[in-house]
Amino acid sequence: MDIEAAKMIGAGLAVIGLGGVGAGIGHIFASLISSISRNPASRPQVFPMSMLGFALVEAVALYALLISFLILFL
Repeated sequence: MDIEAAKMIGAGLAVIGLGGVGAGIGHIFASLISSISRNPASRPQVFPMSMLGFALVEAVALYALLISFLILFL
């Protein structure tokens, strides 16, 4: 197997994590909308926690992209 082909396969495998990130972000905001619609008074407590969850899930996406770029270009 050619080294360039192996790099492409490795980078593709590293980016598979982005599918889980999309599902995770969708789940976070679906839960946020559901909890606020059930109890609007809970918004000050729920919203900051959802933003923290969003930031942590988004960090996973950035790490996956970083790894794929490292595989491709180094």
